[in-house]
Amino acid sequence: MKNTVILFLLVTSFSCNNAQKMSNAIEAKETISIPSVDFPEEVVKIEKSSTEWQAELDKFDYHVLREAGTERAFTGKYVDNKAKGVYVCKACSLPLFSSTTKFKSGTGWPSFYQPIRTDYVGENSDNAYGMIRTEVVCARCGGHLGHLFNDGPAPTGLRYCINSASLNFVEGESDNEKE
Repeated sequence: MKNTVILFLLVTSFSCNNAQKMSNAIEAKETISIPSVDFPEEVVKIEKSSTEWQAELDKFDYHVLREAGTERAFTGKYVDNKAKGVYVCKACSLPLFSSTTKFKSGTGWPSFYQPIRTDYVGENSDNAYGMIRTEVVCARCGGHLGHLFNDGPAPTGLRYCINSASLNFVEGESDNEKE
């Protein structure tokens, strides 16, 4: 039993480290241009107190973004969204994911195979609930977005499993989607 637990921890740790290395190597290939979305060259961190965040976010969004909560599977408003556009952080409006990288994972949460830019998202080790996972956070405000797994589609093999409660959607087309 003890050997099985150790083997499980080693394999899981290896998988998480591989996902992080792959994620760090991703470069977004599309050019996105949606007038109502600001795509900063440099991410400047935002720091606010819990009281300030509570004043800006509703109770559930605060729980997800600031306390690393999650919504129940298949309940988020963006799970089945097929519109073209950009998903931005609900707390600070940093653009995070393009609709062109969204895919149906069957998990019950919006899933993307890569962020718009790798420096727009951060990754933390998450050992909660007896699991070893990679938490995905907004690079600007530190808000909890979801988790990263290495079971996604090509070209990255990654699945950013993201809470709808941590996102807003700005409809529009990227330059690559325009005719």
